[in-house]
Amino acid sequence: MATNSAPAQQMDPQTLNLLARQAVLAKAVNMSQSVYNQTVFPPQNPVLQFNPRNVGLIKSFTIVLTATLTNTGGATANLTDWGISNLLKQVTFIDLNNNTRVQTDGRHLTVLAGEKRRRSYASASQTNTATGSNVSQMFNVPPASWSILQAPATIASGNSATIRAVFELPLAYGDTDLRGAVYANVVNATMQIQLTFNGAAFTTGTDTTGAVYSGFAGTFTSCGVQVYQNYLDQLPIGKQGVILPTLDLSTVYELKQTTFSSITATQDFQIPYANFRDFYSVMAIYNNNGGDGRTYDGSDVNYWALQSANFTNIWKYDPLTLSMISRNVLGSDLPAGTQYVSHRLHPINTTQYGNMELILNAITATANAYALVFWEDMALTNTLTQAGSLAGN
Repeated sequence: MATNSAPAQQMDPQTLNLLARQAVLAKAVNMSQSVYNQTVFPPQNPVLQFNPRNVGLIKSFTIVLTATLTNTGGATANLTDWGISNLLKQVTFIDLNNNTRVQTDGRHLTVLAGEKRRRSYASASQTNTATGSNVSQMFNVPPASWSILQAPATIASGNSATIRAVFELPLAYGDTDLRGAVYANVVNATMQIQLTFNGAAFTTGTDTTGAVYSGFAGTFTSCGVQVYQNYLDQLPIGKQGVILPTLDLSTVYELKQTTFSSITATQDFQIPYANFRDFYSVMAIYNNNGGDGRTYDGSDVNYWALQSANFTNIWKYDPLTLSMISRNVLGSDLPAGTQYVSHRLHPINTTQYGNMELILNAITATANAYALVFWEDMALTNTLTQAGSLAGN
């Protein structure tokens, strides 16, 4: 008698994606090549646009800026707390399907790159203290002797300074987590990176939130731009062609920035998380008066909270407690008025939870108060068309 054998059980998409990702990481060659190297002049051309190379499985870009800033004011200009991270007013990445995956600024990129490494990105931490035979580190190298990051604390009137900054523009979540990576071996579509240089690198006003130097006027004279594309090449080949982690490639890793105003003192101000996304972190800069209203002691805020649609507080912290939590994550403090909230251990899924809001309850808020909010999230490309967008500046 003939018997019917049960059909072989197929693996679920998540398992297939994980196996494909492991095969790619094991077999592919990690490449990093310069794809752009030019000197630009921001006063004449404040926006730089260029196309990455259509090659490999792209994970990230490294952007190196060597800028010349000139103090045209009548006295000394001083480096602000956000410093050289403010050289880039906006960074935009548009993918092969015309999705805007990244629309944020240099501050956000710098904080995220540091958070993933649990230390300040591209910075040295050694102290190089030697007493007798006791040396605090293996190498006798003075702190920051390699001038990877450069910015003098002051620029004298009429003088220029060379500023060097490095930014990481991620497409994939990480080197071993390929969600968001872009498979660029195509001939019928193009990607675009757009860098907007900060025309207000100097400020004479009291609001230094977006400036590199404060106190007097100046000019972002020129900028050498070198961009490295980091990608995986020589991908493994299977019976049906190139092995690719399809779920990873169907995921968009978004970095966006939004500005909120009309904040009222002592009242909950709701900052909504967009639908159909997994949020991994949010960063907020609160300025209570549109001028010098950023504090380190948190005296202008009652609390920050994460609130669900039924008005349940997932957590609720005063500013100093929240700053302590972010210090434990980042390994360093952030500039005045800045709070960083990590959801990395348990991402906020706005499909599962529905409407979620970050709550700001301010003690001090004038008519000019504002909050800059920076989002890090992931979404599947086939759900983005149904979801509300994250507004960008």
